[in-house]
Amino acid sequence: MPLNAEKVSNVTLSTPAGRPSTGRSNDVPVFSTLCRYFSLLIKKLRSFVTMRRLLTRVLNRVLLSGPVAPAMRVEAEMHTEGRRRLVVGLGNPGMEGTRHSVGMAVLGALAARLGAADRWRGDGRVSGEVVVSEVERTHVVLLRPRLLMNVNGVSVAKAAGKFGIKPEDIVLVHDELDKPLGKVVIKHGGSARGHNGVRSCVDCLQTDVMLRLRVGIGRPQGKTPVERHVLGRFSSEERKVLESVLEQSVDLLLAQLSPPPSASSSPAGGGRESSKT
Repeated sequence: MPLNAEKVSNVTLSTPAGRPSTGRSNDVPVFSTLCRYFSLLIKKLRSFVTMRRLLTRVLNRVLLSGPVAPAMRVEAEMHTEGRRRLVVGLGNPGMEGTRHSVGMAVLGALAARLGAADRWRGDGRVSGEVVVSEVERTHVVLLRPRLLMNVNGVSVAKAAGKFGIKPEDIVLVHDELDKPLGKVVIKHGGSARGHNGVRSCVDCLQTDVMLRLRVGIGRPQGKTPVERHVLGRFSSEERKVLESVLEQSVDLLLAQLSPPPSASSSPAGGGRESSKT
């Protein structure tokens, strides 16, 4: 005897295990499990990044714990009157030709423009190489740290203490992934924007008011890892562009060093940018 439609619609199908079937596949619980594992992985990665930053901060503090010359005891090459500025080329020692150390290349070009290319000297008290010069009555210290990028701030803080230079009178020159090669930008304070060298400076100086000259190196093409890209050397084609980049960078730096204090000062953490291409 045939069943009517109402009875057929109320029939419950069962799985072999005796559980009512919902008509869905097992993809849903598998997807949920994958989501949970992915979420756990993200949390672990965040913990790793946080731990690495914490360890770097501790290392900064340990390296800064050594004796630093008092601010009052300024080098003999610097006069006691006039404004003092510190210009720092961030990078890794021994890797001056790489994209990540383009800040050091800019400092070399600046020293050459000032006629001081042969005056670099090692200074163990600041863990770096130093040139002392002058730009229109402004006493300028050029610094190339001899510490790894992630702890460059230790060298910067030691130099600032030794030469009696305030954080707002410091200029950090560094590479910038988010700008293409050929783009040079001035940034007035603000966050480190993911740059470990700048982050170390902010941590060691305990402020983010430092002026930055951000030199574009562009992001890697294809599947090239970012780390390999930034630690790699410029290609022959890039080196042709780099020559004009160094010249533009020096022009911008001299423009920042030349004006009187009232014209070059800016509010802390403003994050304003000006560029030259």
